[in-house]
Amino acid sequence: MFFVGAILTIGSVVIQISSLPYPLTAWILPQPTIISSYKHLNTATHLSENHPLSVQDARAIASLNSSAKVNQSTVISNEPQRVSRRRRRKHHMKSTMDTPPSPPYIVRKLPDHLRHVLSLTPDEALAFAKKEIENAPLVGEDPELYAPLFRNISTFKRSYEWMEYILKVYIYQEGKRPIFHEPHLIGIYASEGWFMKLMEENRQFVTRNPEKAHLFYLPYSARQLQSALYVPNSHNLRPLSIFLRDYVNMLAAKYPFWNRTHGTNHFLVACHDWGPYTLKEHEELIVNTIKVLCNADASEGIFKAGKDVSLPETLIRNPKRTHRNLGGKRVSQRTILAFYAGHMHGRVRPILSKYWSDKDEDMKIYGALPNRVSRNMSYPEHMKSSKYCICPMGYEVNSPRIVEAIYYECVPVIIADNFVPAFNEVLDWNAFSVIVAEKDIPKLKEILLAIPLRRYLTMQTNVKMLQKHFLWNAQPVRYDLFHFILHSLWNSRLNQIRIPQPS
Repeated sequence: MFFVGAILTIGSVVIQISSLPYPLTAWILPQPTIISSYKHLNTATHLSENHPLSVQDARAIASLNSSAKVNQSTVISNEPQRVSRRRRRKHHMKSTMDTPPSPPYIVRKLPDHLRHVLSLTPDEALAFAKKEIENAPLVGEDPELYAPLFRNISTFKRSYEWMEYILKVYIYQEGKRPIFHEPHLIGIYASEGWFMKLMEENRQFVTRNPEKAHLFYLPYSARQLQSALYVPNSHNLRPLSIFLRDYVNMLAAKYPFWNRTHGTNHFLVACHDWGPYTLKEHEELIVNTIKVLCNADASEGIFKAGKDVSLPETLIRNPKRTHRNLGGKRVSQRTILAFYAGHMHGRVRPILSKYWSDKDEDMKIYGALPNRVSRNMSYPEHMKSSKYCICPMGYEVNSPRIVEAIYYECVPVIIADNFVPAFNEVLDWNAFSVIVAEKDIPKLKEILLAIPLRRYLTMQTNVKMLQKHFLWNAQPVRYDLFHFILHSLWNSRLNQIRIPQPS
């Protein structure tokens, strides 16, 4: 009996093994590490600058990626299917609340007949690219871009492609935390932190060889600078300016790159209101550097349109859920003509309050949103229910309400003389916003009612199509906010290149 029982046991084990979804070794040995193709694609591009890959190496990487995908799909397809309703409901709620995963960013490589451009010096390559962009072919239908948003979609698309092909940025490693290399990712100044985070994580555009760089990044945070060095209520920004002056002087003494161009191919990113004013102790820093600023005021002589870059001011409450609350009501459900709620500081907002606060049922203009109002309808719901969202300047010209309006699919009404809107060199702001002069605030309702319904519907559709260009993604995607800022820097750098005209 014992002998018969042993035979039956061995036979049943053999049958079970033969029915396993993996070979037996897959159950005994640890699973191979799953490596995303996104990471490898970027790593391969990064390595190729200084360590060219052999054909065998490339095949090995491709093989490893494909094997990883097979293993990953097999594991997923064989996960236990019996999940309790409660757990399934919890998982669904979590997945719908979180920011959806971004698709991998595909690195665009130069076509074979243009590969020689990679052997040119940075300025020679830029000159070649600029000629190609000036002769851009007309673009037909493009599923990724919506033509009515752009001044010239053909030129933009060609320029963007060349940026993807060749742009290289060198990031200085000097500078201690928290002022340097420590992104601040929440609040109204989060844009500078998100750009720093995504730039320092990037492998396609970042180079470790400064001789190949078209741009040099000064990786400091104006928000962290203010937090670390400003003495509260002192009204003295000079210590902050001296700190940046000394930092730039240190780089200029240590490396040759600043002195070669006197800083014209260097850039900084600052969203804090004080960003422009903390540069005053270094003449080349304030005059020559490409400044990416939220405080893009053309009247003060610091921000130069066409050279500097206007940075969108994005209010981020939760860095893990940057896409929270996107979208708004359909046009037929937008019953409010115009809405604003917020503090009444600066030169514009008190005038707005004087003429329109509690003056007209169609114009919902408040200071801080009263409790009696917010109990019935929250601030986001007001924006989602309004045709126009009023975006007046505060102490400085920019306002996070512009981007909030875009997120909630509400046509922004910008009231800030001398403000240069973000990406103004490529986007046609008249296609999706209303710009009202400060002197015309008393006529605000008249101006909005004079816009024909068909024109409004077009603008509101354009706002929806614009939205993706103003989104932060943990893993950047093509044409998103990170890449639009980078393209503005690329465009500014191209503007420095002079192409000799044939005599």
